[in-house]
Amino acid sequence: MASLFSGRVLIQNNSDQDELDTEVELSRRLDNRLVLLFFGAGSCPECQTFAPVLRDFFIRLTDEFYVLRAAQIALVYVSQDTTEEQQDLFLRDMPKKWLFLPFEDDLRRDLGRQFSVDRLPAVVVLKPSGDVLTCDAADEIRRLGPACFANWQEAAELLDRSFLQPEDLDDPAPRSLTEPLRRPKYRVDWGVRGPRGRGGGGDPGAEGGAGELF
Repeated sequence: MASLFSGRVLIQNNSDQDELDTEVELSRRLDNRLVLLFFGAGSCPECQTFAPVLRDFFIRLTDEFYVLRAAQIALVYVSQDTTEEQQDLFLRDMPKKWLFLPFEDDLRRDLGRQFSVDRLPAVVVLKPSGDVLTCDAADEIRRLGPACFANWQEAAELLDRSFLQPEDLDDPAPRSLTEPLRRPKYRVDWGVRGPRGRGGGGDPGAEGGAGELF
C-alpha cells in the first residue's frame, strides 16, 4: 500500500505535523491496513456535514478510549481545497492520526482522476494490496458507522496482527509448563504393542503400518 505514495511525503495531522518521508515510515503506517482516501474540501457544505461523522467513525476504531487495540486502518485526507488556508482550517479539528498530502503536491488532483472521484465528499477504501475495495464508502459510513469496518476487513482478507504466527516454528514454545511432561504420555511405543498392532509390532514406517502421531 505504501507504494501508492512512494517518493511522496505524507504529513501527520498533529501539532508538530510530522512528515513521513521514507519508505520505512510509510510502510509502518500504511502496510497491512485498510487505507481510506478521503476526498473533501473545506468550501464544500456536504464535506463540512460529513467530516464530524467520519471523525467519529475513525476515533471509535482507533482511540484506546473505545477499543483495546486500534483497528488496522489508516486515513489519508486528499484535499481538494483551493487554498492551503482552507485545507489547514478543515483539518484543525480532525484526528491527529489522520495523514494528508502537502497542499503543493499535485498527487492530490491525480488521485481524484485515478479513482474516478466525481463528487465530494468521497471515501475510497483500498485493500492492503492497493486494490479498490469500495469506490465510495461515504454513504455506508453514514448508515453503519464503525460496524462497516468488520465487513471491509472480511472482504479484504486482512491479516490481523494478533493472529500472526511466530517467525520461527522449528522449535515452538510449549503451551504450558507441564506440556513437556504430558506429551510423552500419549506417545505409542511401537516396539511393545504386541499382536494387536498392524504389522505385529514391526516398524511403524513400514507399508501398511500407521504413521507417527507426533
